[in-house]
Amino acid sequence: MIERDLTPKLLQVAKQYPIVTLTGPRQSGKSTLVRALFGDLPYVLLEDPDIRLLAQTDPRGFLANYPDGAIFDEVQRVPDLFSYLQGIVDQGQHTRPYILTGSQNFLLMEQIGQTLAGRTAVLRLLPFNYAEISRANPTPQSLNELIINGGYPRLIDRQIDPADFFPAYIQTYLERDVRTLKGILDLSAFNRFLRLCAGRVANLLNLSALANDCGIAVNTVKSWLSVLEASYVVFFLEPYHQSFNKRIMKSPKLFFYDTGLVCSLLGLRRADLIETYYMRGSLFENWVVSDVFKHFTNRGQVPPLYFWQDKTGREIDLLVDKNGRLLPIEIKAGQTLRTDYFDQFTYWNTLTGNTPDNSYVVYGGGNQLTTSRGTYVPIANIGKLLDS
Repeated sequence: MIERDLTPKLLQVAKQYPIVTLTGPRQSGKSTLVRALFGDLPYVLLEDPDIRLLAQTDPRGFLANYPDGAIFDEVQRVPDLFSYLQGIVDQGQHTRPYILTGSQNFLLMEQIGQTLAGRTAVLRLLPFNYAEISRANPTPQSLNELIINGGYPRLIDRQIDPADFFPAYIQTYLERDVRTLKGILDLSAFNRFLRLCAGRVANLLNLSALANDCGIAVNTVKSWLSVLEASYVVFFLEPYHQSFNKRIMKSPKLFFYDTGLVCSLLGLRRADLIETYYMRGSLFENWVVSDVFKHFTNRGQVPPLYFWQDKTGREIDLLVDKNGRLLPIEIKAGQTLRTDYFDQFTYWNTLTGNTPDNSYVVYGGGNQLTTSRGTYVPIANIGKLLDS
């Protein structure tokens, strides 16, 4: 198994809580991770029809087979189990934890809020970040290869062609998760909506424009975005609202958890096609922001991430709130060191009192260099920057 950055946090909370809930998108490696770390616990896959039927018809008798901890995979398929698990853990007679995994965050959190609040730690396992990709595939990859491959463990570990992996992944997602979450019947319209979202990564979310382009109502857009968010396809970066400037943008930016999925939705089947693609900068920004997002979720934290943009177009791509101190980051896909990459910091530093020694550009090159205007940071050093 490829070592996952979430492992230390997962082992820690398993000693502190009677129940640990691990969520994340399909094929992000949840089952592999928990079975490797908790191999002494019985493993139960609740997507198995026979096992699920038993758990649904006789939950008390089903759980009696696991009085001292177990791994229940895709547990949201049998929501009645949560109430019965509450009774077991409240009795306090077990010595090992119950590990719950699921790929549908909306259904999981709804049940946890009703029955297991305070009894379970909730962690998210997302596709590989850069550090995990490097462990799985020590051979250096080009920036375009990183973007088109994304971070799904099975694709990387088995070296599956993204052109084969993602269409099947998308079809499975539409057939299983989408129907379950909101009962969406028109999968072709939802598929079109998903592809339109892919064309808007790293951009301000405009609900009306998205509704018009897809031919649906704004309320439907909101509902379908909640589906994508709940099933770990997209997340949103909120604007920073400190009173640095009252004329700031108030809409969030849209990002995907995985750039390989974005590329597939956009019809990009080879890495070399990204080099001249008109959205290359947005794809790279999505890759960097999602990598930073994973840095915090792998530590069991809510990512303290924002962006800043005023109505004149001045912006900072990414703001990391480190205990009240903002870490501003500009993101540039170019591989050449260019001084104009720091131009956005000129106004920002004047506005906020920030200094060049706290001004960073994450770029597509491989060298880290500090200058009088700020520091160039390669993608391999993002983790070090965030930990410093």
